[in-house]
Amino acid sequence: MRRLAILLIAIFAVCGVNAQTSAPGIITISPQQCIWHAGDKQAWAAPDLDETVWQPYTAWTLNPDQPGYWVRCHADLRSLRGVDHPALQVSLYAAYQLYVDGALIGSNGDVRSGDFSMNTIRSFAIPEASLRSATIALRVTPRLVELLPANVVPPLELDAGSESALRDRRAGRLLAQSLPHLFLAASFSFIGVTGLILLGLFLSQRERREYLLLAVISVSLPGIYLDYLFAAALVPFSCSAYLLLFAASALAVAIARPAFCFVLAQRRVPAIFWLLIAFGCTLYLASAIGSFLPAAQALRLNAFYRRDLTAPCNLALAASSTAPFFAFWPYTRLTRRMRPLAGLCLILGASVFVLFVVISTAWGGLPGIPDLASRWGSMASEAEACVMFFVLAALFALLFREHRQVAEERATLAGEMQAAREIQRMIAPATVEPVPGLRIEVAFRPMREVGGDFYQVIRCPADAILVVIGDVSGKGLKAAMTGTLAVGALRTLASETAGPSALLTRLNHEMAKTQHEGFITCLCALIAADGTLTLANAGHLAPYRNGEEIPLDSALPLGVSPETTYAESRLQLEPGDTLTFLSDGIVEAQSATGELFGFDRTRAISTQSAEDIATAAQQFGQQDDITVLTLQFAPAEVLHA
Repeated sequence: MRRLAILLIAIFAVCGVNAQTSAPGIITISPQQCIWHAGDKQAWAAPDLDETVWQPYTAWTLNPDQPGYWVRCHADLRSLRGVDHPALQVSLYAAYQLYVDGALIGSNGDVRSGDFSMNTIRSFAIPEASLRSATIALRVTPRLVELLPANVVPPLELDAGSESALRDRRAGRLLAQSLPHLFLAASFSFIGVTGLILLGLFLSQRERREYLLLAVISVSLPGIYLDYLFAAALVPFSCSAYLLLFAASALAVAIARPAFCFVLAQRRVPAIFWLLIAFGCTLYLASAIGSFLPAAQALRLNAFYRRDLTAPCNLALAASSTAPFFAFWPYTRLTRRMRPLAGLCLILGASVFVLFVVISTAWGGLPGIPDLASRWGSMASEAEACVMFFVLAALFALLFREHRQVAEERATLAGEMQAAREIQRMIAPATVEPVPGLRIEVAFRPMREVGGDFYQVIRCPADAILVVIGDVSGKGLKAAMTGTLAVGALRTLASETAGPSALLTRLNHEMAKTQHEGFITCLCALIAADGTLTLANAGHLAPYRNGEEIPLDSALPLGVSPETTYAESRLQLEPGDTLTFLSDGIVEAQSATGELFGFDRTRAISTQSAEDIATAAQQFGQQDDITVLTLQFAPAEVLHA
């Protein structure tokens, strides 16, 4: 398929060249047959005009201070008599009106604004009466001194002949102009589509800013090369749109390309590079601004940045293209993952540097340095474009491979998190088994997928109930695993130890042995069948009884010091008494304005259900794992059973 496409393009190119060079019956009107005059008078279209003050067109140069001018040419069109549909073909990068023997026969664009269509090769029917020695007049309003990037505007061309011959000639020129741009436009369009995929990856991983910058580069580059292709293919869009599309695309690339290197290297963009980028981009901004100005001002601005801005701005952009050489320095410290990415960025930076240095010499912009752009500019531009394409393709391959590896790691992590959630159900079950004489409710809201809070309700001999609530410092998977370890030790020790104080002391010894980085707050409550409540506290929040905080002696959390001992407190529960145990995620809930939920609010709602307390704190602004366990001693339905 690829060979067939190349063969078809070659056939079209040969046909086009033949049509261009061998079309019979075409009269070329040379500049020697033409004269010109600055200004704008409708009377200059008349065939019998006095031309003594007019100058030869061969000596014409565009003067930005004289935006409007007329061109008059004298041509013998008698050889076109008998030709089917005789026509006049004009090739001119300006807005104009075309007159033959004083009669308007066609135009391109608006001579008042100077805006014209990039379909610059146009044919107009010649009246039968003018097929003799005719006067051809063009009323011209230019707005461009150069075509971006740094190409001189082609001169006026006039040809006369049959409409079909001129159409074939135009088709040949269109193919000859378009083919050099076709490969790059198609290649970068593919890059643009890939950039959209990369943009989608960024939206799912907002922390990967390099994805966003590379997507901006990739999506913007097709705008540049399609702009070139559309102009070469004589697509009928305005010159203002041509300038805007190029300026917007080039501006985005000029900003994103250096920034991408620093972000990829996980470094901030130095201020000097932002200054270089800002100065270099004034060239593109001036081009964009010119598309909105009237013809005279646009022409002057175009001439100004050609004369005064092209060289310094392109040198600034050349300097900004050295970003990868600074972003990845020192190269010896690059990780294995980063080395191929850095190497690709260095290659791209070097090619861009050479291109902008060559372009900066256009029209003798640098004193003492010859115009390299006229000789090497096209080659440097094509080489830079090819390097850009292959570097971007390689960057995509490396980043997509890395993304796949990350996706696989995330899938593995998701499996581990699922296992962690299963373990979490053991240390923080959604419901507690019914206990005679007690009504127990729990609410657990981890800050992340899993949390470090835990609670246990364990039956002991003589119908006593042991209630334990704890909070591991930290959040997430590590805290949850530490909580699992604590629960395992707790369940083992609970059957061997009498009393909350002894239980916390032994549990503290066990947690100190693990050398866990952090600590665990823990509260133990033993409720005897007669309502005797024995409490021991290792740095945890005190529980509430009927809406009032129970005063407790508190010691260091578990795992801080193996020598810590824990005092016990006792009180007698009455039928209907409510106990509320909670973690510090309640009091530390924080609103958007920074206000804490606090102890006063916690005390005020401590008599509500566990679900209502947890919901109130979560809606206020959850900042940590939230755990609430409420217990009602000997409710009425139990007492009268």
